[in-house]
Amino acid sequence: MAEIKLIRADYRLIHGQVITKWVKEANANRIVVINDALSKDQFMASIYVMAAPPGVKVEVLSVDEAVASWKENEMGEGRILVLFKSVEEAMDALNKGFPIKEFQIGGLGGSGGRKTVMGQVSFDAKDAKLLEEMQSKGTHVYLHVLPNEPREELDSALKKFYS
Repeated sequence: MAEIKLIRADYRLIHGQVITKWVKEANANRIVVINDALSKDQFMASIYVMAAPPGVKVEVLSVDEAVASWKENEMGEGRILVLFKSVEEAMDALNKGFPIKEFQIGGLGGSGGRKTVMGQVSFDAKDAKLLEEMQSKGTHVYLHVLPNEPREELDSALKKFYS
């Protein structure tokens, strides 16, 4: 049985902050990227695998593959940092049986129709609704960009979004 150390949403997936800060903070020796599109693109997936620090194994799975791996043997061995590119895929995984007790929002882009609620984190109406639903199902949702910066609870971020 693997130990899930951190589950994070970050549209950039594996990048400098994840590699230098969150892998170390979580004491993870595996990164599991859960993203349907990336799981079908071997070339792009290989780039993410190569971006990992030495000694950290990276797997790229679709939502269905991740859920199946969890149900089969709780994703095998190791200490895992799970990365989602979107709130929508995290909610899909949760609804299909992937355990998300805590969900860290680290970066959700800033494209049109989104409202910044904290640093690099912005929500659109769909994200806000899904995160509220996730929280209502018992998942602790919070925003935390970098380990050395303060984190913010979802309710506080939603007040900014709806104001």
